Amino acid sequence: MQIIQHRRALHQIPELDRDLPETLAYLRKVLTPLGCTLSSPIPGALCAFFDFGRAEAIAFRSDADALPIQENTGLPFASRHPGKMHACGHDAHMAMVLDLAQWLAEQTALPHNVLLLFQPAEETTGGAKDLCQSGVFEAHHVRCVFGMHLWPDLPAGVIASRKKELMSRSCEVSVTVTGKSSHIAKAEEGRDALAAGVAFYRRAVALEQSLPPEVFRLLKFGRMDSGTVRNAVSGKTLLLGSLRAFQDEVFFALRDGLVQIGQAVAEETGCQVTVHTNDGYPAVWNPEDLYDQVRACGVVFQELEKPVMISEDFSWYQRHLPGLFFFLGCGPAPALHADNFTFDEAILAKGSAFWKALAAAF
Repeated sequence: MQIIQHRRALHQIPELDRDLPETLAYLRKVLTPLGCTLSSPIPGALCAFFDFGRAEAIAFRSDADALPIQENTGLPFASRHPGKMHACGHDAHMAMVLDLAQWLAEQTALPHNVLLLFQPAEETTGGAKDLCQSGVFEAHHVRCVFGMHLWPDLPAGVIASRKKELMSRSCEVSVTVTGKSSHIAKAEEGRDALAAGVAFYRRAVALEQSLPPEVFRLLKFGRMDSGTVRNAVSGKTLLLGSLRAFQDEVFFALRDGLVQIGQAVAEETGCQVTVHTNDGYPAVWNPEDLYDQVRACGVVFQELEKPVMISEDFSWYQRHLPGLFFFLGCGPAPALHADNFTFDEAILAKGSAFWKALAAAF
């Protein structure tokens, strides 16, 4: 199947961030004969516009960048670029949208125009945000955008989504506690950064657990480093963790709460406590009205019971215009971002068929 050929060709040429010359060259080679209008609104991006003479358009997005991972799949079409790999399925996403493009080129009428987005920097700096700011949606009168991601936790070929919360807002949390080291025999002369770090951790856990169970959120710390030797008061503690939530008010309340805990621990212990969080991506939040419209047009997909605590920069599109995100099940497969990630290529036809049905019926 041509869709599998696309996936394998793209899998061999993984590129990072916004530097995607081989990937863009392949996409242009496939798209140029199809009669669509091509443009690059931002560096590393390629957009294909199919004009059916309608007043409005809908958009389909694929991410195009890969990861800085040395591939370990043993596939005959493995990466030709050392230290780079399509370990998150973006090669599959592009292949499905290319297959959609070839189908669109054969259509004589649709209820809307169609804009296809091949987006850079999903894994790094959030290329979706830059595309939103480029004016490409306004130029083509796009009223909504759709996206899809391979998902190993679903049966092969199953397409699923849910209303409202789907993928979390997230940020990294780094807490640095600076005290004063002293010999344990003279502990009173020091300021114990280990004890202060433990106090911070316990209060942070209590803060997260104070929220009701129906509020989806996560605040966990995966690493704690402190001290140098067993018989000296620790002079420095480092706590590294992750904060994830879906509602902005929950996210910012937890983030502000961590800062307040740091200030309280500093006052009580005499240590200096610094809490740093990065920006991260907003939550992927599927609007209920758009979700219901897609259901009503007869396109079939399953409903997920719970959201997932992983982030995706598709959320920037949803901040700009209505957007709906889906998962395409891989069945039993290695984890996303693993150096041995691969999947049953038969699912590609399922994802592409879903895109075509949506483009025709919505």
